[in-house]
Amino acid sequence: MAVPEGTYELGPDDGRLLIRTGRSGLGRRAGHDLTIEATRWTAAVTVREPPEESSVEVDVEVDGLEVREGTGGVKPLTDQDRADIVRNLRTVLDARRHPRITFRSTAVAVGGGGRAAGGEHDVEGDLAILGVVKPVRVQAVFDGGRVRGGAAVRQSRWGIKPYSAFFGALRLADDVEVAFDLGFPAGGA
Repeated sequence: MAVPEGTYELGPDDGRLLIRTGRSGLGRRAGHDLTIEATRWTAAVTVREPPEESSVEVDVEVDGLEVREGTGGVKPLTDQDRADIVRNLRTVLDARRHPRITFRSTAVAVGGGGRAAGGEHDVEGDLAILGVVKPVRVQAVFDGGRVRGGAAVRQSRWGIKPYSAFFGALRLADDVEVAFDLGFPAGGA
């Protein structure tokens, strides 16, 4: 395994945790595909051999979600657009009642990359959004001291109605992509 055994405390200084959205509907050309970054999050990753004994816990502060990029659309994304999106996001995610989104692994399985190279892993776990807990599968690829990967999250599984405008002609796609690219600090606890 490329990352030595141990427990690692990770956060924004160690890499990026992103949410990417897409558009659907007849008016999709008017909207933007968004890249939203979690700017306040923590992760505890316990790396064990065999990898199936490893675990992951992630806590994301809803108030720390920030719009980083908006592509597509008829007009460029403005600072006011970004502020409106963040305000809407915090309302939809009910940040006052549910200030955190959490992930707790329940199983780790070695994928096609094999053990020797660190390789690919499937991490199954429970994702809690708005107090609703549903299982998800995260794919992770270890490469040296880095791990990259992500998961598709269907918002409606957690009771979230994707944003829509113009009487439904412009809609946020139900599936969003969560992606991460993290470096492990030297030496775990």
